[in-house]
Amino acid sequence: MADTSTDITTLNGLIATTLDSADGYSEAAKDIDGSRFGAIFTSRAAERRQVAANLQGEVVRLGGNPEDDGTILAQAHRMFVDLKAKVTGSDDKAVVDEVERGEDQIKAKFEAAMKDIAVSPQVATVIREAYDSVREGHDQMRDIKHAMERHA
Repeated sequence: MADTSTDITTLNGLIATTLDSADGYSEAAKDIDGSRFGAIFTSRAAERRQVAANLQGEVVRLGGNPEDDGTILAQAHRMFVDLKAKVTGSDDKAVVDEVERGEDQIKAKFEAAMKDIAVSPQVATVIREAYDSVREGHDQMRDIKHAMERHA
């Protein structure tokens, strides 16, 4: 039987990051309550949870235990963002900026995983398929941020 530890480790790292992203979108939807972006963020959160579920399924298929929680670093970051929002107030632009920054991070993590030659071809395909959703979310948030900057 082939050694799947690298595949499982890589996928679990992506799962944690994707769950962080889903949580970030859920928090952003709350922070931007009543805004036109709330529905977009809620939809992206659900989409990211589906991506994470697909990656978790692949870990199970490989015989591993899938990650089911985000990263400690993201939890600390969310606490800081919550504190900052309470102190400074959060407007739509601040929330969109924060979401877009998170999108840069998840996109970079997936791109690094796709370049990892130690990952099996089958898992590389799964990662590329998940990346399509990540890239779409990233591009949407980038476009929203840029549109807000043009209209500011």
